[in-house]
Formats: sequence, C-alpha cells, structure tokens
Amino acid sequence: MASRPGILTDWPWKPLGSFKYLVLVPWVIHSSYSMMVKDKSQRDLSTFLVFPFLVWRIIHNQIWITLSRYRTAKGNNRIVDKGIEFDQVDRERDWDDQILFNGLLYYLACYTLEGASCLPIWRTDGVIIAALLHTGPVEFLYYWLHRALHHHYLYSRYHSHHHSSIVTEPITSVIHPFAEHISYFLLFAIPKLTLVFSNKASVVAMVGYVTYIDFMNNLGHCNFEVVPKWLFDIFPPLKYFMYTPSFHSLHHTQFRTNYSLFMPVYDYIYGTMDKTSDEVHELALKRKEETPNVVHLTHLTTPQSIYHLRFGFAHLASMPYTSKWYLWLMWPLTAWSMLLTWVYGRTFIVERNRFHDKLNLQIWAIPKYTVQYLLQWQKVTINKMIEDAILDADKKGIEVVSLGLMNQGEELNIYGGLYVNRHPKLNVKVVDGSSLVVATVLNSIPKGTTQVLLRGKFTKVAYAIAFSLCQQGVQVATMYEDDHVKLKKSLINSSEITNLVKTKSCTQKIWLVGDGLTEEEQMKAPKGTLFIPYSPFPPKKHRKDCSYHYTPAMLTPKSIENVHSCEDWLPRRVMSAWRIAGIVHSLEGWSEHECGYKMNNIDKVWNSALKHGFQPLNVSLKKLDRYN
Repeated sequence: MASRPGILTDWPWKPLGSFKYLVLVPWVIHSSYSMMVKDKSQRDLSTFLVFPFLVWRIIHNQIWITLSRYRTAKGNNRIVDKGIEFDQVDRERDWDDQILFNGLLYYLACYTLEGASCLPIWRTDGVIIAALLHTGPVEFLYYWLHRALHHHYLYSRYHSHHHSSIVTEPITSVIHPFAEHISYFLLFAIPKLTLVFSNKASVVAMVGYVTYIDFMNNLGHCNFEVVPKWLFDIFPPLKYFMYTPSFHSLHHTQFRTNYSLFMPVYDYIYGTMDKTSDEVHELALKRKEETPNVVHLTHLTTPQSIYHLRFGFAHLASMPYTSKWYLWLMWPLTAWSMLLTWVYGRTFIVERNRFHDKLNLQIWAIPKYTVQYLLQWQKVTINKMIEDAILDADKKGIEVVSLGLMNQGEELNIYGGLYVNRHPKLNVKVVDGSSLVVATVLNSIPKGTTQVLLRGKFTKVAYAIAFSLCQQGVQVATMYEDDHVKLKKSLINSSEITNLVKTKSCTQKIWLVGDGLTEEEQMKAPKGTLFIPYSPFPPKKHRKDCSYHYTPAMLTPKSIENVHSCEDWLPRRVMSAWRIAGIVHSLEGWSEHECGYKMNNIDKVWNSALKHGFQPLNVSLKKLDRYN
C-alpha cells in the first residue's frame, strides 16, 4: 500500500477475493459460443483469442518469476544482494489483477469499437505503425508521466507502492494501485487504438505489442543481468533504445534516475541518466555463481510440492504446504514436471539466505518424491544423488551439508554415515541434525510432565528421547510389546530402565509420535492430548479435540535475510531443527561430522542454537501469529 493511499487505490473486484475471475466468465462464454455456433464467415477469431491470450500472459509472467528466482538463488549475474521478505510477496500476490483488467477492456473494445473485432492475423503496415508509435509518443509520454509520479504528492499516494520493492522481481513491474494502471492502459492504448481506428490492426500486432511490453517489464525487474555487453559494442546506438535489468534496477535503488520505460534515450536527453549505469551493468555480468557456507539437502515431497518451492508459485511458497484443490486441474503440467525431474536427475538449488555477514545459506533439492524413498529399488539411485551432492559441496569448499527430510535414515544410508565411511577425507561436514531434533522435542514437552507415550517408527532420535526422559525421571510408555522390548534393549545398561512401561489404557496426555502413527491409535488418546512429532513429517490430524505440535523446528532470528518462503509445512520464519543444526555446526566451527550413530551433546547443541538467536516454538507462539 502507498504511504498515503489516494482514490482508486484498490481494484474494484477486491471483495471477490479468489473469485475475481468470475467477472470474465460472461465474456468468455459469449465469445466461445459465437465461435462454435456461427457460420464460418461470421466467426470472430480475434475476440475468441482474448482469453487464450490472457492465459498466455500469465504463463509468460510465471516463466520469468521462476527463472528470476532460480538465477538469483544461484547468484551469477545477480544485481542487488538485499533479500526479499514476506511483506513483499504479500504485496505482490495479486499481480494478475492487471491481466484481468486488461482482459475486460479488450472484450469491451471488441464488442463496442468498429475495427477492433474480426481482425486479420497479420498486417505489415500495422506492425510498423505500432513500433513507431511506441518508440515516439508512448516512450516520451511515459517518461514524463513517470517523473510526475515521483512528485511527492503522487508518489506518496500511488507510486510509492511500487517502490516499496527495492529488490525487484519480474512481477514487481505491474504492482501499482488501480489508478496508476488506468493511466498506463491509456498510454499503451495509443498504438492499439490508432491501429483500430485506421483499420490497420491485426492479431499479431495486438498480441505482439502486449507481449513485448510484458517481456521488457519482466526483463527490467528480474534482478539478474542477461543483456551482454558485446551487444552494445557491436551496435552502440542500441543502448539508447533498449534498457537492461541493471539500468532499471538503479531506478529502484536511486529513485531519481533512469525514468525511461524501455528506451533510455529520454534519460540521456533530459539528463536523468544514472552515471553508474554502465559500471553496474558490467559488474553484474562479471558476477560468478555464489558459493554458500552451509547447504541443506532436502527433496520433493508430493508431485504438487513443485508449486510450493520458492521458484514455483510465489504465494504458495510463502505459506505452509497444504494441498490445493485447483492444483489437481494442473495435472498435465504436474506430470510433465515429474517427467522432467526424472530425466534431469540432478540436485538443484531451491533458495538462498544470508545470516548476518557470517554465513551464506542455500537449500538444494534431490529431484525425488517421498514415495520414491519408500521403494527399495530406488534407494541406490537416491543414495548416489545424495552422495554426488555431498561430493560437489566438498569440491566447492562448502563447510557443512545438513540432511533434511528422508535424506537421512537408517535403512537408506545409516543416518548419513554411509557417505563419511566411503569418503573419510571429506572436508565438508555431514550433519543429520539428530542432536538438535532431540533437544527440540524435549523442550517442547510441557514442564511438569511426569509421563509420556512414545509411538511411531523408532529411530536413533526416538531412542535418544526415551533415554533422556528416563534420566529425568519421566515415565516413558509404549503401546506394544515389540516397542517396549526395543527400548529396554537400548537401555539395558542404564539404571533408568525402570521408567519404561507398557500401557494398555493410553491415559498419557503427551504423545511423542513418529512415522507410522495410525488413525486407530490416535483415537485411543484421551481428550486434550498433545501430539509432539519427532520425525520430519507431521502426523495426519484425526482428532479435533487434541492438539498437534509442529515437527521439530525453531523460530529463526530476524538477522536471517531473504526469508520469503516456508519450509514445507512449517509456518513463516520457522526452520526445521535438521536445517538449523547445520547452521549452528558452521557457526560454532565444529570440526567433526554428526551422522551415523554418533550424536553431539544435546545440551551443548541446544544452548548453541539459543545463543545464535533461534527460539523454541513453545515460547514463540505470539510471534508466529504475527508472522502468519
């Protein structure tokens, strides 16, 4: 929102929320019906193509969003280093409003203006006229409109909303109040209306002109440099008629320079060209891929999880993962993405963060889904991918690789110990995070608890939790004889074995649960039970009269920058204990691996996490509510 919002700030369909596209339905139905039932000589192809064109614009913009987020995460040719936060994602959520607005006006023109419908596919004279009108009147008028919008009166009421995003993303280009979009539409309508009134319009001229505007808008706000310097060396006048991402990025950091739309010629003429434009352009082109200090290795979960990644759908990525019904309508694209990950078969960068000036952080993802980790015949392939990622990190000089989700498991790779045994000279430290996970679970148990029930797949985390609780004098109960026997064997040399019991009544109100907890077992819990997971995956919530804690995680300090996506199903600015363990390992400079059956001192790891600003969730609920 602008600092002092003016009239016509909000879009008229804002009250409709997610149903805003219903305003297009009558137009789409009428144009489609006319196309199907009318005689061939009376069909209006150009009006029928309005809706597919709007869909194309959405796809085009999403391609730029994905490309930009991937490239800025890698770091090569990145222009501005400052991070993006959740407030920017929320502010830029409704970037499709301008497409909806344009679509309504296109339909209105087709049905009311003579010469706006039944257009031919191509007219050479119309294309030339559109290009000339854009180069002249449109660019000139935009330059002065843009300068006017930077006057304090209009800036505070309208344009400051756009400049709230200092670090731009492609779609930042269309984040303006409604009134501003009206002025832009009138400006860009000059070539289109001229073609209509002169009967020179064609489908290619109309579609091509708007696609050009979208392309250049996205290019100028993508925050990585893509225009090579040799292009201007070969043809020097081109620099007056084509801007670069670094050119417009300077406008968002300096504010009072580089006002031009896509052609810098008017900045040269009127003396508003930023003198560092060429230097910033060259520096961005020379920038190499970033080498992080810490990498967290995760994987895809469900087929739909690809949309929840940072370079997927920005709004979905900014919220905890939940299945959305409308994503099922995209199953052809989902199937194609699964095929692509299967063919590509290499770890890819998901996102980057920065912790103070101390650490550069990245998340890498294995292109495998949770169900594949459960297949015996897939384990060799998955282990090879994880091993290659660790070796790649070692080659790049990365300090720590933490293993997230199912990338560490006893059956898969002995909690990551397999790779350390194979490569004893590894410089990169492999961390499975189990010590901090145990500490997080223990500190999630309400004070004064005297008994808990342990249920789920037993891992080294489960055994360590049981051992620690028994040492504290807390009674640990199990539902089944097999589980009881396993725990007794793990504590065979401990005097605290008397704190292990097998229960039939399940009266405990604190349940520590891992993978494999069933609905039937949950129904045995008394009303008001608190389920605390110790595995990376949350249990399905079958009880409305019980509470479910988050999977082991902590609230991140504000000093971690560029946090604008949620880690799987966790809330905003909450990070899994497995990932935090790798960060703490690097911050403390610990020289040993934490994987295999080895665990660090639980209290030491917990106190180190607190020292560096991470906070337990059970004392941070108010902050979580504020973030979410």
